[in-house]
This record gives sequence, structure tokens and C-alpha cells, in this order.
Amino acid sequence: MTETTNDTLNIAGREFSSRLLVGTGKYKDMQETRAAIDASGAEIVTIAVRRTNIGQNADEPNILEVLPPSEFTYLPNTAGCYDVKTAVRTCRLARELLDGHDLVKLEVLGDEKTLFPDVMATMKAAEELIRDGFKIMVYTNDDPIIARELEAMGCVAVMPLAAPIGSGLGIRNKLNILTIVENAKVPVLVDAGVGTASDAAVAMELGCDGVLMNTAIAAAQNPVLMASAMKKAIQAGREAFLAGRMPARRYASASSPVDGLFFN
Repeated sequence: MTETTNDTLNIAGREFSSRLLVGTGKYKDMQETRAAIDASGAEIVTIAVRRTNIGQNADEPNILEVLPPSEFTYLPNTAGCYDVKTAVRTCRLARELLDGHDLVKLEVLGDEKTLFPDVMATMKAAEELIRDGFKIMVYTNDDPIIARELEAMGCVAVMPLAAPIGSGLGIRNKLNILTIVENAKVPVLVDAGVGTASDAAVAMELGCDGVLMNTAIAAAQNPVLMASAMKKAIQAGREAFLAGRMPARRYASASSPVDGLFFN
């Protein structure tokens, strides 16, 4: 039996075996979307409500038919929202289309160039949505103080960026992510900036509860193979965190002790 037996991700009272959350955009078609998500082992899939048909357009392909809610937990997100009103309206639309579904990923962006979060608007939207009964997983910057405030407000998970959305730059500020993890009592998931499997492993080694990604898989030359790699990286990083790494040392330390040798 390993230390990861029964090591589940708990979000808003629900348990999940996979700590990898994946997006559904940017694939060449819905068949590739399904294949990549299957390879990732993800149980939670996020959808951009303003860009994806989940029933609002009756004459277009519906992603719910490719990824049935009976098989996956949906995480509607507010991608593309730049103000409080639009973000709140988008969440309410998702709840209506998904039969009362209340778990959402909130992001309110500051500008189109960087896609950094507008933190003040994010907090206002979170406050309003929490009052309205939503369970908010919130995309934010890597500021530990803001993360603390969002948790205190009632967000069920805090999701700091590793780097700008879609950049693939990996975790640019490990110390801030570590500080957020050390002080949080809700799940912390890295969201945005992961580029390859090693980035995901680093996030997990820092103690993050999970990683959400889309572009890193969808924009790979072989998305299905990359999804499989990400699954393994998440698992390896989590096990390394639970195992407790050796201390880093400036100088060498012999693998075999020199004391008690039979010869000099």
C-alpha cells in the first residue's frame, strides 16, 4: 500500500481521484477533445460558457453530448469576461443550462493583452456569486494576501496563475505559490501557464492540490500523448510531495558512507 492510497482531492465536499483538471477548448474537433480528456484521466472538465455550446444554441454541436455530465463533473468558467456584471450573468446562465449546477470557476480579466485577473473586480464578483449560492473556484494572481482574502470570503478553491494564460512559461514565482499553499485551508490549484509535464510536476511538488490546464495539452503536437504525460506528471509530483524530498545541499554528499570501510 502506498501513501497515495485514498489520497483524494476534496472540492466543496466532493472527492475526486484525479488532481488534473482540464479545459475543453482549442482542440481540432470534439473527437480529439474526448480522446485527450480520456487520456488525462481528468474527472473535472472546465468549459468557457461564452465560447462553448452547452445548450444555448440548439442548432450547434453540444459538448454535453461528447462529454456527458454523467461521466464528468463540469466546471463552467467565465473566460472572456472583463467586468463583474458579465461574469455574474455568465455563471447564472451556466446554472440555468446545467440544471442548477453551482460549482463554477470565476475569472474576471483585466485586459486582453496579458489576460491577468482584475483582482478588485474578481473579489466583487465572487462576493455577489457566493451570496447567490454559488461555489466559487477562483482564478487569481499569485499574491498570498489576495488568496487569503478570497478564501476568507468563502471561495471553495483558490487558483493562482503560474504564468500568463496560454504562455506555457511554467511557474514563474515558486515562492509565492508555496506561501499560498502553506497558508490555505481550501484547495490550491495552479491555473494558467503550465507548458509541459515538468511544470505540472513542480506545482504538485510545491504542495498544490491540483493543476488546471488547457493550452498545454490542446496546443501540443500530439494532444492525446501530452494529456497522458500530464496525468503521470501530476501523479509523480504528488507522490514526491508526500514522500518529502531530501534537503538540497550546496556540496556533494556520498551515496555510500565512508565510515567502517574494510580498507583505507
